[in-house]
Amino acid sequence: MRRWWCWCTAAPYVRGTTWGWDPETQFLASRGYAVLEPEYRGSTGYGAAHFKAGWKQWGLAMQDDIADGARWAVAQGYGDPKRICIAGASYGGYATLMGLVNDPDLYKCGVDWVGVTDINLMYDGHWSFLSDLSDQWKQYGMPDLIGDQVKDALQLRATSPIQQAARITAPLLLAYGSNDRRVPIYHGRKFLDTVKPHNKQVEWIEYEDEGHGWRLAKNRIDFWTRVEKFLDKHIGSGAQH
Repeated sequence: MRRWWCWCTAAPYVRGTTWGWDPETQFLASRGYAVLEPEYRGSTGYGAAHFKAGWKQWGLAMQDDIADGARWAVAQGYGDPKRICIAGASYGGYATLMGLVNDPDLYKCGVDWVGVTDINLMYDGHWSFLSDLSDQWKQYGMPDLIGDQVKDALQLRATSPIQQAARITAPLLLAYGSNDRRVPIYHGRKFLDTVKPHNKQVEWIEYEDEGHGWRLAKNRIDFWTRVEKFLDKHIGSGAQH
């Protein structure tokens, strides 16, 4: 069986994938990894019911869809159940962390870049500069689509990677941009401080000249070189199983 990789698309409530060339997917495929990019509930383009089924389901049913996709792919013989890594950016980074919380027996490692680490921090985190999440989105959009800070307080705590960090023991690669206005660096640093006492297999990358994703070629090369080495060590030819 091929080494296997589960990719969470970057953001919910949008069409996550398109038919055509994707350099990051192709990079992984060229290294022998089968790549799955699930269109979990909350994705658009599949009807209103599929879209609305993802409301307030961060870390819950949306997360189950990703795990179900991984198990389906294994059942079809597309991947080795002992060599599955979950990865993603932004919301996909959040889903990576919650995947390691909810399904520790399924995923052998995780790669999170520029990922949300706590929904409450999206509302009122200590920004080092102005967030690009508008006040209107926080007031009228996030409470319905993601969760209300007051009404859904218990749910937001249960689905917070920071609050659940002690449950993450798998190898983990974290990467964040210092100038990120969508998911400020505070998300990554706070999560790192919380997870490190319980997990000695955490690698941290911080790009001082980047925002919400890698714009500079030198950083893209550096990041994907690190990802390649990380995967080889934990689910590739260098892994011990």
